[in-house]
Parts: sequence; structure tokens; C-alpha cells
Amino acid sequence: MMQHLGIIADGNRRWAVNQGLPKVEGHTHGLKVIEKLVAKAAELGIPYVTFYVFSTENWGREEAEVSHIMKLAETMILKMAKKMAKNNVRLLILGSREKVNPNLVSLAEKAEKLTSECTGTTVCFCFNYGGEQEIADAANKALEAGEKITPVTIRRHLYKPEVPDVDMVVRTSGEERISGFMLWRSAYAEFLFLKKYFPEMTEDDIEEILEEYNKRNRRFGK
Repeated sequence: MMQHLGIIADGNRRWAVNQGLPKVEGHTHGLKVIEKLVAKAAELGIPYVTFYVFSTENWGREEAEVSHIMKLAETMILKMAKKMAKNNVRLLILGSREKVNPNLVSLAEKAEKLTSECTGTTVCFCFNYGGEQEIADAANKALEAGEKITPVTIRRHLYKPEVPDVDMVVRTSGEERISGFMLWRSAYAEFLFLKKYFPEMTEDDIEEILEEYNKRNRRFGK
């Protein structure tokens, strides 16, 4: 049974351009899609779903786009958390706080607290996230704690260490790379690359992804 589905939400800007819309509208529509996918994942009983929504490299995009994403996050994070709480869905944010507006950091903490008692599906947002940075941060935390650097101590200090390894990584938009997504937790993940842009994903895609996953033979190197 799939325990953790990871989705690299790619293609928002290209979808918007194809629709004759400003690039930033792709991100707004992408959030609406996330809500639908979360509901379906919860219905299917998938314990963890992670969306890669903003990487540490994305700061290099146009200032107007980055500003829109940050304002969108500030506007929507508590609204989404309240909906999730009503549906017994827990919310976690994985990533670095560096460069992030303190107000958004505070809102994210409030959103996590609002859903902390929920026992259904856990939804993670990788926001200002980099896979290499996560491992480096974990190593530094282990050193600060006086621990020897081992796979066990690294795992103990990952962002939200209770989040399990990813079973399947799905990337939309036709690109076939993982762009630093959960490098540690994806070591033995299955991969699936979809041709459609993220805003084109539907609830049916979640069912098809689960069906595809159940066909895979995972050997974990054995």
C-alpha cells in the first residue's frame, strides 16, 4: 500500500501561457487543483501526500512572479488549513525559513498548529525547499547535537522527520528530472512522469497513479 505520494507540481506557468493568461495565474489555479487532489488522496486513504511548490532555486525567477507566489501563500495558507482541519487532514511545511517573510513563517506555523490534531491524510508542502539544503541542515543539526554523522542521525534531523520515505514521485509537464525533490526520502522511490501540466491534473490522475504504483515490483536493492 502506498504510504507517501510525492508530486512535483510543474508546468503552472506554461499552462497559463497556453490559456492566454498571465503566468502568475498558473500558480493560483494550481492551488485549486491541489485542494481537489488532496481530497481524492484522502478518500483513497493515502497517508502522506507531498507537493513540491517552491524551491530554493525559484527565488531566481522574475521578481513579480516571486512576489505573487509569496502573497498567494500568505493569503491562502490559513484558508487551506481551515478546510483541511474540517476534513481531518494535517498540514506540514517542509523547507528553510531563510529569505521567507517573517509574516508568512508565522502564518505557516499557525496553519500547522490548526491541523496538528488531525489524524487523516497528512499533506506536506515543500516550500523554499532544496533537497541538498535539507541534508546539509540535517548534518549541521547532528553536529550541533554532538552526534556522529550517519544515515540514522541524518534522518533524525530531516525537516519533519516523522514524514516517511516517498513511495512514488510524480512530475508533471513532461520534464523527466526531480530537481532536488526529497533527495534523501526518494532514494528508493518509484518515478512517474506525466505529460500534462500540473493545473491539468484531476482526481482521476490520483487513481491512475495509485493503480500504476500497485503494478510496480519494488525490490529495494534486494
